[in-house]
Amino acid sequence: MAIYHMSLKIITRGKGKSAVAAAAYRAGECIRNEYDDKLHSYTKKRGIVYKEIMLPENAPPECMDRAVLWNSVESVERYKTAQLAREVELALPIELSMEQNIELVREYVKNNFVNAGMCADFCIHDTGDGNPHAHILLTMRPLEKDGRWGAKSTNIGKKKIPTVDWNEQNKAEIWREKWANDVNEFLRINGFLDKKVDHRSYERQGVEQIPTIKLGSLAHRMEKRGIRTRRGDINREIFVANNKVRQLSARIGKETETLYTTVLEDTPSASDVFGYINSWKDLNSKSQKIQHLQDMADILNFHTEYKTYDMADVATIAEKMHMESLDITKAVKKLDHRLSTLDKYFAHVDIVNAHRKIVKKHNSLPENKQVSFREQHKTELDEYKASSEYLAGVKGDYDKLPVKMWEKEREKLIAERLEYGEKYYKLFKDISVVEKIRRSAEAYIDENMPDVERPEPVRTVTMTVKTPVQKPVQNKPGVQKTPERKTSIKERLANAKIESVEYNTERRNPHKPKRNNDLDM
Repeated sequence: MAIYHMSLKIITRGKGKSAVAAAAYRAGECIRNEYDDKLHSYTKKRGIVYKEIMLPENAPPECMDRAVLWNSVESVERYKTAQLAREVELALPIELSMEQNIELVREYVKNNFVNAGMCADFCIHDTGDGNPHAHILLTMRPLEKDGRWGAKSTNIGKKKIPTVDWNEQNKAEIWREKWANDVNEFLRINGFLDKKVDHRSYERQGVEQIPTIKLGSLAHRMEKRGIRTRRGDINREIFVANNKVRQLSARIGKETETLYTTVLEDTPSASDVFGYINSWKDLNSKSQKIQHLQDMADILNFHTEYKTYDMADVATIAEKMHMESLDITKAVKKLDHRLSTLDKYFAHVDIVNAHRKIVKKHNSLPENKQVSFREQHKTELDEYKASSEYLAGVKGDYDKLPVKMWEKEREKLIAERLEYGEKYYKLFKDISVVEKIRRSAEAYIDENMPDVERPEPVRTVTMTVKTPVQKPVQNKPGVQKTPERKTSIKERLANAKIESVEYNTERRNPHKPKRNNDLDM
Protein backbone atom coordinates (compact mmCIF):
# COMPACT_ATOMS: atom_id res chain seq x y z
CA MET A 1 0.00 0.00 0.00
CA ALA A 2 1.08 3.60 -0.57
CA ILE A 3 2.65 5.17 2.49
CA TYR A 4 3.72 8.73 3.18
CA HIS A 5 7.31 9.42 4.14
CA MET A 6 9.23 12.62 3.58
CA SER A 7 12.28 13.76 5.52
CA LEU A 8 14.36 16.90 5.09
CA LYS A 9 17.84 17.51 6.44
CA ILE A 10 20.75 19.87 5.88
CA ILE A 11 24.21 18.59 4.93
CA THR A 12 26.66 20.79 6.84
CA ARG A 13 30.42 20.90 6.87
CA GLY A 14 30.37 21.55 10.60
CA LYS A 15 29.19 17.99 11.22
CA GLY A 16 31.89 16.48 9.05
CA LYS A 17 29.62 16.06 6.05
CA SER A 18 30.41 16.73 2.41
CA ALA A 19 28.09 17.52 -0.50
CA VAL A 20 30.43 15.65 -2.85
CA ALA A 21 30.40 12.55 -0.64
CA ALA A 22 26.60 12.69 -0.34
CA ALA A 23 26.17 12.98 -4.12
CA ALA A 24 28.68 10.18 -4.82
CA TYR A 25 26.99 7.83 -2.33
CA ARG A 26 23.45 8.41 -3.60
CA ALA A 27 24.50 8.11 -7.25
CA GLY A 28 26.90 5.20 -6.72
CA GLU A 29 29.81 7.04 -8.36
CA CYS A 30 33.46 7.84 -7.68
CA ILE A 31 34.03 11.60 -7.18
CA ARG A 32 37.05 13.41 -5.75
CA ASN A 33 36.31 16.33 -3.44
CA GLU A 34 38.56 19.19 -4.53
CA TYR A 35 37.98 21.04 -1.25
CA ASP A 36 39.86 18.49 0.90
CA ASP A 37 41.23 16.25 -1.89
CA LYS A 38 39.39 13.16 -0.60
CA LEU A 39 38.17 10.47 -2.97
CA HIS A 40 34.64 9.19 -2.40
CA SER A 41 34.04 5.94 -4.26
CA TYR A 42 30.69 4.11 -4.06
CA THR A 43 30.75 2.29 -7.38
CA LYS A 44 29.85 -1.02 -5.68
CA LYS A 45 26.59 0.32 -4.26
CA ARG A 46 23.56 -1.62 -5.47
CA GLY A 47 19.92 -0.69 -5.96
CA ILE A 48 20.38 2.58 -7.90
CA VAL A 49 17.81 2.41 -10.69
CA TYR A 50 17.75 6.02 -11.91
CA LYS A 51 19.61 9.33 -11.46
CA GLU A 52 19.16 12.74 -13.02
CA ILE A 53 20.31 16.35 -12.57
CA MET A 54 17.84 19.17 -13.21
CA LEU A 55 18.99 22.80 -13.47
CA PRO A 56 17.26 26.18 -13.66
CA GLU A 57 17.55 28.19 -16.87
CA ASN A 58 20.42 30.40 -15.72
CA ALA A 59 22.64 27.51 -14.55
CA PRO A 60 25.83 26.83 -16.54
CA PRO A 61 25.53 23.68 -18.69
CA GLU A 62 28.70 22.13 -17.21
CA CYS A 63 26.77 21.67 -13.96
CA MET A 64 25.02 18.72 -15.60
CA ASP A 65 28.18 16.87 -14.54
CA ARG A 66 27.68 15.69 -10.95
CA ALA A 67 31.34 16.18 -9.99
CA VAL A 68 31.42 19.73 -11.41
CA LEU A 69 28.14 20.73 -9.73
CA TRP A 70 28.96 19.66 -6.20
CA ASN A 71 32.63 20.65 -6.32
CA SER A 72 31.51 24.15 -7.30
CA VAL A 73 29.18 24.11 -4.27
CA GLU A 74 32.07 23.05 -2.02
CA SER A 75 34.42 25.69 -3.42
CA VAL A 76 32.07 28.66 -2.95
CA GLU A 77 31.52 27.88 0.74
CA ARG A 78 34.41 29.20 2.86
CA TYR A 79 33.32 28.52 6.44
CA LYS A 80 33.87 25.31 8.37
CA THR A 81 30.25 25.38 9.49
CA ALA A 82 28.80 26.08 6.04
CA GLN A 83 25.48 24.57 4.96
CA LEU A 84 26.29 22.77 1.71
CA ALA A 85 23.10 21.14 0.51
CA ARG A 86 19.55 20.19 1.47
CA GLU A 87 18.42 16.57 1.14
CA VAL A 88 14.82 15.49 0.64
CA GLU A 89 14.04 11.79 1.03
CA LEU A 90 10.76 10.47 -0.37
CA ALA A 91 8.99 7.12 -0.17
CA LEU A 92 7.57 6.13 -3.56
CA PRO A 93 4.19 4.38 -3.94
CA ILE A 94 4.67 0.70 -4.77
CA GLU A 95 1.40 0.73 -6.75
CA LEU A 96 3.09 2.74 -9.53
CA SER A 97 5.61 1.36 -12.00
CA MET A 98 9.20 2.59 -11.92
CA GLU A 99 8.61 4.74 -15.02
CA GLN A 100 5.59 6.34 -13.37
CA ASN A 101 7.54 6.96 -10.15
CA ILE A 102 10.37 8.59 -12.13
CA GLU A 103 7.89 10.91 -13.82
CA LEU A 104 6.26 11.65 -10.44
CA VAL A 105 9.58 12.64 -8.85
CA ARG A 106 10.65 14.64 -11.91
CA GLU A 107 7.47 16.73 -11.91
CA TYR A 108 7.64 17.29 -8.16
CA VAL A 109 11.29 18.40 -8.31
CA LYS A 110 10.68 20.71 -11.26
CA ASN A 111 7.58 22.42 -9.85
CA ASN A 112 8.82 22.89 -6.29
CA PHE A 113 12.60 23.27 -6.47
CA VAL A 114 14.00 23.87 -9.97
CA ASN A 115 11.40 26.52 -10.83
CA ALA A 116 12.34 28.27 -7.58
CA GLY A 117 15.99 28.50 -8.69
CA MET A 118 17.59 25.44 -7.08
CA CYS A 119 19.83 22.88 -8.77
CA ALA A 120 18.47 19.40 -8.07
CA ASP A 121 20.25 16.05 -8.19
CA PHE A 122 17.86 13.16 -7.57
CA CYS A 123 18.47 9.41 -7.47
CA ILE A 124 15.93 6.62 -7.10
CA HIS A 125 16.89 3.51 -5.11
CA ASP A 126 15.10 0.16 -5.15
CA THR A 127 16.76 -3.02 -3.92
CA GLY A 128 13.62 -5.10 -4.45
CA ASP A 129 12.65 -5.15 -0.77
CA GLY A 130 9.40 -3.24 -1.28
CA ASN A 131 10.89 0.11 -0.25
CA PRO A 132 11.47 2.23 -3.39
CA HIS A 133 12.55 5.75 -2.46
CA ALA A 134 14.14 8.86 -3.89
CA HIS A 135 16.99 11.05 -2.62
CA ILE A 136 16.96 14.67 -3.79
CA LEU A 137 20.02 16.88 -3.19
CA LEU A 138 19.33 20.60 -3.53
CA THR A 139 21.67 23.57 -3.63
CA MET A 140 21.40 26.23 -0.91
CA ARG A 141 22.62 29.30 -2.84
CA PRO A 142 20.71 31.08 -5.62
CA LEU A 143 22.27 31.51 -9.06
CA GLU A 144 22.84 34.93 -10.59
CA LYS A 145 21.76 35.68 -14.16
CA ASP A 146 25.31 35.08 -15.42
CA GLY A 147 25.41 31.61 -13.80
CA ARG A 148 27.59 32.50 -10.82
CA TRP A 149 26.61 31.55 -7.29
CA GLY A 150 24.84 34.37 -5.48
CA ALA A 151 24.80 35.35 -1.81
CA LYS A 152 22.60 33.53 0.70
CA SER A 153 21.78 36.78 2.50
CA THR A 154 22.29 40.51 2.32
CA ASN A 155 22.64 43.18 5.01
CA ILE A 156 20.03 45.93 5.16
CA GLY A 157 21.13 48.31 7.85
CA LYS A 158 22.13 46.08 10.75
CA LYS A 159 19.76 43.27 9.82
CA LYS A 160 20.67 40.24 7.73
CA ILE A 161 17.95 39.43 5.20
CA PRO A 162 17.92 36.11 3.27
CA THR A 163 18.00 36.49 -0.51
CA VAL A 164 15.66 33.51 -0.96
CA ASP A 165 12.79 32.07 1.08
CA TRP A 166 13.92 28.44 0.90
CA ASN A 167 14.71 28.25 4.63
CA GLU A 168 11.44 29.71 5.90
CA GLN A 169 9.64 27.57 8.48
CA ASN A 170 6.47 27.16 6.43
CA LYS A 171 8.36 25.83 3.40
CA ALA A 172 8.71 22.33 4.82
CA GLU A 173 4.94 22.09 5.39
CA ILE A 174 4.26 23.39 1.86
CA TRP A 175 6.66 20.86 0.28
CA ARG A 176 5.19 18.03 2.36
CA GLU A 177 1.63 18.89 1.37
CA LYS A 178 2.49 19.24 -2.33
CA TRP A 179 4.21 15.84 -2.34
CA ALA A 180 1.08 14.24 -0.86
CA ASN A 181 -1.08 15.99 -3.48
CA ASP A 182 1.19 14.89 -6.33
CA VAL A 183 1.24 11.27 -5.14
CA ASN A 184 -2.56 11.19 -4.80
CA GLU A 185 -2.97 12.71 -8.26
CA PHE A 186 -0.66 10.14 -9.88
CA LEU A 187 -2.46 7.32 -8.06
CA ARG A 188 -5.81 8.65 -9.28
CA ILE A 189 -4.86 9.04 -12.94
CA ASN A 190 -3.34 5.54 -12.93
CA GLY A 191 -6.50 3.90 -11.64
CA PHE A 192 -5.80 3.59 -7.89
CA LEU A 193 -8.84 5.56 -6.76
CA ASP A 194 -8.98 3.95 -3.30
CA LYS A 195 -5.33 4.70 -2.47
CA LYS A 196 -4.36 7.97 -0.81
CA VAL A 197 -1.58 9.36 1.38
CA ASP A 198 -1.75 12.17 3.92
CA HIS A 199 1.15 14.39 4.98
CA ARG A 200 -0.45 15.21 8.33
CA SER A 201 0.31 13.39 11.56
CA TYR A 202 -2.27 11.00 13.04
CA GLU A 203 -3.07 13.60 15.70
CA ARG A 204 -3.80 16.30 13.08
CA GLN A 205 -5.91 13.85 11.09
CA GLY A 206 -7.89 12.97 14.20
CA VAL A 207 -6.86 9.31 13.87
CA GLU A 208 -6.57 7.35 17.11
CA GLN A 209 -3.46 5.48 16.05
CA ILE A 210 0.12 5.24 17.24
CA PRO A 211 2.77 5.99 14.60
CA THR A 212 5.42 3.34 14.02
CA ILE A 213 9.10 4.16 14.34
CA LYS A 214 11.79 4.03 11.68
CA LEU A 215 13.82 0.80 11.71
CA GLY A 216 17.05 2.18 10.29
CA SER A 217 19.36 0.46 7.82
CA LEU A 218 21.02 -1.92 10.29
CA ALA A 219 17.80 -3.08 11.94
CA HIS A 220 16.13 -3.41 8.52
CA ARG A 221 18.88 -5.73 7.26
CA MET A 222 18.71 -7.80 10.45
CA GLU A 223 14.91 -8.13 10.21
CA LYS A 224 15.22 -9.28 6.58
CA ARG A 225 17.59 -12.04 7.72
CA GLY A 226 15.05 -13.15 10.32
CA ILE A 227 16.84 -11.59 13.30
CA ARG A 228 14.46 -9.85 15.72
CA THR A 229 15.48 -6.32 16.71
CA ARG A 230 14.33 -4.05 19.50
CA ARG A 231 12.90 -1.51 17.08
CA GLY A 232 11.19 -4.23 15.08
CA ASP A 233 9.56 -5.56 18.26
CA ILE A 234 8.28 -2.06 19.06
CA ASN A 235 6.70 -1.75 15.61
CA ARG A 236 5.06 -5.16 16.02
CA GLU A 237 3.67 -4.10 19.42
CA ILE A 238 2.41 -0.84 17.93
CA PHE A 239 0.71 -2.74 15.08
CA VAL A 240 -1.17 -4.95 17.56
CA ALA A 241 -2.02 -1.95 19.76
CA ASN A 242 -3.36 0.02 16.78
CA ASN A 243 -5.69 -2.85 15.84
CA LYS A 244 -7.02 -2.92 19.41
CA VAL A 245 -7.44 0.87 19.48
CA ARG A 246 -9.42 0.82 16.23
CA GLN A 247 -11.63 -2.04 17.43
CA LEU A 248 -12.29 -0.41 20.80
CA SER A 249 -13.04 3.02 19.29
CA ALA A 250 -15.43 1.51 16.74
CA ARG A 251 -17.30 -0.51 19.36
CA ILE A 252 -17.59 2.37 21.84
CA GLY A 253 -18.67 4.78 19.08
CA LYS A 254 -21.32 2.36 17.85
CA GLU A 255 -22.78 1.75 21.30
CA THR A 256 -22.77 5.45 22.23
CA GLU A 257 -24.53 6.42 18.99
CA THR A 258 -27.11 3.62 19.37
CA LEU A 259 -27.87 4.44 23.00
CA TYR A 260 -28.05 8.19 22.46
CA THR A 261 -30.43 7.94 19.50
CA THR A 262 -32.77 5.53 21.32
CA VAL A 263 -36.05 7.14 22.39
CA LEU A 264 -36.10 7.36 26.15
CA GLU A 265 -39.69 6.19 26.49
CA ASP A 266 -38.75 2.94 24.75
CA THR A 267 -35.98 2.00 27.18
CA PRO A 268 -36.57 -0.40 30.06
CA SER A 269 -34.97 -0.04 33.46
CA ALA A 270 -31.90 -1.97 34.53
CA SER A 271 -34.01 -4.26 36.73
CA ASP A 272 -36.30 -5.01 33.76
CA VAL A 273 -33.32 -5.97 31.59
CA PHE A 274 -31.74 -8.08 34.30
CA GLY A 275 -35.03 -9.83 35.01
CA TYR A 276 -35.50 -10.49 31.31
CA ILE A 277 -32.05 -12.06 31.02
CA ASN A 278 -32.70 -14.17 34.12
CA SER A 279 -35.96 -15.49 32.63
CA TRP A 280 -34.41 -16.98 29.51
CA LYS A 281 -35.52 -20.57 29.08
CA ASP A 282 -34.08 -21.67 25.72
CA LEU A 283 -30.79 -22.90 27.17
CA ASN A 284 -30.18 -26.49 26.18
CA SER A 285 -26.48 -27.26 26.44
CA LYS A 286 -24.26 -27.02 29.47
CA SER A 287 -21.98 -24.50 27.76
CA GLN A 288 -24.97 -22.23 27.05
CA LYS A 289 -25.99 -22.31 30.69
CA ILE A 290 -22.44 -21.53 31.84
CA GLN A 291 -22.20 -18.62 29.38
CA HIS A 292 -25.61 -17.38 30.53
CA LEU A 293 -24.49 -17.34 34.16
CA GLN A 294 -21.29 -15.54 33.18
CA ASP A 295 -23.27 -12.88 31.27
CA MET A 296 -25.56 -12.35 34.25
CA ALA A 297 -22.55 -11.98 36.57
CA ASP A 298 -20.88 -9.49 34.22
CA ILE A 299 -24.04 -7.35 33.91
CA LEU A 300 -24.69 -7.42 37.65
CA ASN A 301 -21.09 -6.40 38.41
CA PHE A 302 -21.37 -3.64 35.80
CA HIS A 303 -24.56 -2.22 37.35
CA THR A 304 -23.03 -2.43 40.82
CA GLU A 305 -19.77 -0.73 39.82
CA TYR A 306 -21.25 2.11 37.73
CA LYS A 307 -24.63 2.40 39.55
CA THR A 308 -26.70 2.33 36.37
CA TYR A 309 -30.46 2.36 36.73
CA ASP A 310 -31.66 2.86 33.17
CA MET A 311 -30.39 3.07 29.61
CA ALA A 312 -29.62 6.78 29.99
CA ASP A 313 -27.06 5.87 32.64
CA VAL A 314 -25.60 3.22 30.34
CA ALA A 315 -25.30 5.81 27.55
CA THR A 316 -23.49 8.20 29.90
CA ILE A 317 -21.05 5.45 30.91
CA ALA A 318 -20.41 4.60 27.25
CA GLU A 319 -19.55 8.24 26.54
CA LYS A 320 -17.18 8.31 29.52
CA MET A 321 -15.51 5.17 28.14
CA HIS A 322 -15.01 6.95 24.83
CA MET A 323 -13.34 9.94 26.52
CA GLU A 324 -11.18 7.61 28.61
CA SER A 325 -10.04 5.75 25.49
CA LEU A 326 -9.01 9.09 23.94
CA ASP A 327 -7.01 10.01 27.05
CA ILE A 328 -5.30 6.62 27.10
CA THR A 329 -4.42 6.88 23.41
CA LYS A 330 -2.88 10.33 23.93
CA ALA A 331 -0.84 9.13 26.91
CA VAL A 332 0.35 6.01 25.07
CA LYS A 333 1.44 8.13 22.09
CA LYS A 334 3.56 10.27 24.41
CA LEU A 335 5.10 7.19 26.04
CA ASP A 336 5.82 5.52 22.71
CA HIS A 337 7.44 8.66 21.36
CA ARG A 338 9.92 8.67 24.24
CA LEU A 339 10.40 4.90 23.94
CA SER A 340 11.19 5.27 20.24
CA THR A 341 13.75 7.97 21.09
CA LEU A 342 15.40 5.74 23.68
CA ASP A 343 15.46 2.81 21.28
CA LYS A 344 17.08 5.05 18.70
CA TYR A 345 19.81 5.71 21.28
CA PHE A 346 20.20 1.97 21.90
CA ALA A 347 20.31 1.25 18.15
CA HIS A 348 23.25 3.64 17.77
CA VAL A 349 24.92 2.11 20.83
CA ASP A 350 24.54 -1.34 19.25
CA ILE A 351 26.10 -0.08 16.00
CA VAL A 352 29.09 1.39 17.86
CA ASN A 353 29.62 -1.82 19.82
CA ALA A 354 29.19 -4.01 16.73
CA HIS A 355 31.78 -2.11 14.65
CA ARG A 356 34.23 -1.20 17.41
CA LYS A 357 36.69 -4.00 16.53
CA ILE A 358 36.72 -3.01 12.85
CA VAL A 359 37.47 0.60 13.77
CA LYS A 360 40.28 -0.42 16.10
CA LYS A 361 41.81 -2.62 13.44
CA HIS A 362 41.54 0.20 10.88
CA ASN A 363 43.27 2.65 13.22
CA SER A 364 46.05 0.18 13.97
CA LEU A 365 46.98 -0.29 10.31
CA PRO A 366 49.60 1.87 8.58
CA GLU A 367 48.26 4.61 6.30
CA ASN A 368 49.13 2.76 3.07
CA LYS A 369 46.92 -0.19 4.12
CA GLN A 370 44.07 1.84 5.58
CA VAL A 371 42.80 2.84 2.12
CA SER A 372 42.16 -0.72 0.93
CA PHE A 373 40.81 -1.73 4.37
CA ARG A 374 38.40 1.19 4.29
CA GLU A 375 37.15 0.20 0.84
CA GLN A 376 36.33 -3.28 2.16
CA HIS A 377 34.61 -2.05 5.35
CA LYS A 378 33.27 1.32 4.22
CA THR A 379 29.69 0.67 5.37
CA GLU A 380 30.74 -0.37 8.88
CA LEU A 381 33.17 2.53 9.30
CA ASP A 382 30.63 5.07 8.07
CA GLU A 383 27.92 3.68 10.35
CA TYR A 384 30.31 3.74 13.31
CA LYS A 385 31.24 7.37 12.60
CA ALA A 386 27.63 8.49 12.15
CA SER A 387 26.47 6.71 15.32
CA SER A 388 29.37 8.07 17.36
CA GLU A 389 28.60 11.62 16.25
CA TYR A 390 24.90 11.14 17.01
CA LEU A 391 25.56 9.79 20.51
CA ALA A 392 28.01 12.59 21.22
CA GLY A 393 25.20 15.05 20.58
CA VAL A 394 22.64 13.37 22.87
CA LYS A 395 24.75 12.40 25.89
CA GLY A 396 24.52 15.95 27.26
CA ASP A 397 26.82 16.88 30.14
CA TYR A 398 27.75 13.26 30.92
CA ASP A 399 31.36 12.19 30.38
CA LYS A 400 30.18 8.74 29.30
CA LEU A 401 27.00 7.59 27.65
CA PRO A 402 24.28 7.19 30.32
CA VAL A 403 23.21 3.79 28.99
CA LYS A 404 22.14 2.44 32.41
CA MET A 405 20.05 5.54 33.06
CA TRP A 406 18.38 5.11 29.66
CA GLU A 407 17.67 1.46 30.47
CA LYS A 408 16.05 2.36 33.80
CA GLU A 409 13.93 5.03 32.13
CA ARG A 410 12.86 2.57 29.46
CA GLU A 411 11.84 -0.02 32.09
CA LYS A 412 9.78 2.62 33.88
CA LEU A 413 8.06 3.69 30.67
CA ILE A 414 7.30 0.08 29.74
CA ALA A 415 5.73 -0.43 33.18
CA GLU A 416 3.54 2.64 32.64
CA ARG A 417 2.58 1.35 29.21
CA LEU A 418 1.52 -1.97 30.73
CA GLU A 419 -0.70 -0.08 33.18
CA TYR A 420 -2.41 1.68 30.29
CA GLY A 421 -2.74 -1.72 28.64
CA GLU A 422 -4.65 -2.99 31.69
CA LYS A 423 -6.97 0.01 31.41
CA TYR A 424 -7.55 -0.84 27.76
CA TYR A 425 -8.44 -4.43 28.65
CA LYS A 426 -10.85 -3.11 31.29
CA LEU A 427 -12.53 -0.93 28.66
CA PHE A 428 -12.77 -3.91 26.30
CA LYS A 429 -14.52 -5.92 28.99
CA ASP A 430 -16.87 -3.10 29.97
CA ILE A 431 -17.90 -2.30 26.40
CA SER A 432 -18.68 -6.00 25.92
CA VAL A 433 -21.10 -5.74 28.85
CA VAL A 434 -22.64 -2.58 27.39
CA GLU A 435 -23.22 -4.49 24.15
CA LYS A 436 -24.94 -7.30 26.07
CA ILE A 437 -27.15 -4.82 27.95
CA ARG A 438 -28.10 -3.03 24.74
CA ARG A 439 -28.96 -6.28 22.92
CA SER A 440 -31.00 -7.51 25.90
CA ALA A 441 -32.84 -4.18 26.14
CA GLU A 442 -33.73 -4.36 22.45
CA ALA A 443 -35.01 -7.93 22.88
CA TYR A 444 -37.06 -6.88 25.93
CA ILE A 445 -38.62 -3.97 24.01
CA ASP A 446 -39.55 -6.20 21.07
CA GLU A 447 -41.20 -8.73 23.37
CA ASN A 448 -42.78 -6.68 26.16
CA MET A 449 -43.09 -3.07 24.97
CA PRO A 450 -44.92 -2.90 21.62
CA ASP A 451 -44.81 0.32 19.66
CA VAL A 452 -47.81 2.14 21.17
CA GLU A 453 -48.24 5.68 22.43
CA ARG A 454 -47.18 5.87 26.08
CA PRO A 455 -47.07 8.92 28.36
CA GLU A 456 -43.68 10.32 29.17
CA PRO A 457 -42.36 8.95 32.48
CA VAL A 458 -41.50 11.48 35.14
CA ARG A 459 -37.81 11.90 35.85
CA THR A 460 -36.51 14.29 38.46
CA VAL A 461 -33.00 15.65 38.70
CA THR A 462 -31.66 15.14 42.21
CA MET A 463 -28.33 14.54 43.88
CA THR A 464 -29.56 11.34 45.53
CA VAL A 465 -29.67 7.82 44.13
CA LYS A 466 -31.97 7.66 41.13
CA THR A 467 -34.84 5.24 40.89
CA PRO A 468 -35.53 3.09 37.84
CA VAL A 469 -37.83 4.40 35.14
CA GLN A 470 -41.39 3.46 36.08
CA LYS A 471 -43.68 1.69 33.69
CA PRO A 472 -46.37 3.92 32.13
CA VAL A 473 -49.60 4.29 34.09
CA GLN A 474 -52.82 3.53 32.22
CA ASN A 475 -55.05 6.55 31.59
CA LYS A 476 -58.32 6.72 33.47
CA PRO A 477 -61.49 6.29 31.42
CA GLY A 478 -62.78 9.51 29.99
CA VAL A 479 -59.50 11.34 30.27
CA GLN A 480 -58.17 12.51 26.91
CA LYS A 481 -54.44 11.82 26.53
CA THR A 482 -52.40 14.55 24.87
CA PRO A 483 -49.85 13.09 22.46
CA GLU A 484 -46.32 14.27 23.15
CA ARG A 485 -43.20 14.17 21.00
CA LYS A 486 -40.78 11.42 21.99
CA THR A 487 -37.34 12.58 23.00
CA SER A 488 -34.04 10.78 22.81
CA ILE A 489 -31.65 10.14 25.65
CA LYS A 490 -29.29 12.82 24.42
CA GLU A 491 -32.06 15.45 24.46
CA ARG A 492 -33.29 14.40 27.90
CA LEU A 493 -29.78 14.56 29.36
CA ALA A 494 -29.30 18.06 27.92
CA ASN A 495 -32.63 19.20 29.40
CA ALA A 496 -31.75 17.64 32.73
CA LYS A 497 -28.46 19.53 32.76
CA ILE A 498 -30.27 22.83 32.12
CA GLU A 499 -32.76 22.11 34.90
CA SER A 500 -29.93 21.27 37.28
CA VAL A 501 -28.13 24.56 36.52
CA GLU A 502 -31.34 26.55 37.09
CA TYR A 503 -32.01 24.70 40.34
CA ASN A 504 -28.50 25.35 41.65
CA THR A 505 -28.73 29.04 40.68
CA GLU A 506 -31.97 29.49 42.63
CA ARG A 507 -30.54 27.58 45.61
CA ARG A 508 -27.47 29.84 45.79
CA ASN A 509 -29.58 33.01 45.54
CA PRO A 510 -32.78 32.25 47.51
CA HIS A 511 -33.53 35.91 48.38
CA LYS A 512 -32.79 37.43 44.97
CA PRO A 513 -35.94 39.37 43.85
CA LYS A 514 -37.60 38.46 40.62
CA ARG A 515 -37.47 40.77 37.64
CA ASN A 516 -40.55 42.91 36.95
CA ASN A 517 -41.53 40.90 33.89
CA ASP A 518 -41.38 37.68 35.96
CA LEU A 519 -43.75 38.91 38.72
CA ASP A 520 -47.18 37.38 38.91
CA MET A 521 -49.86 39.72 37.63
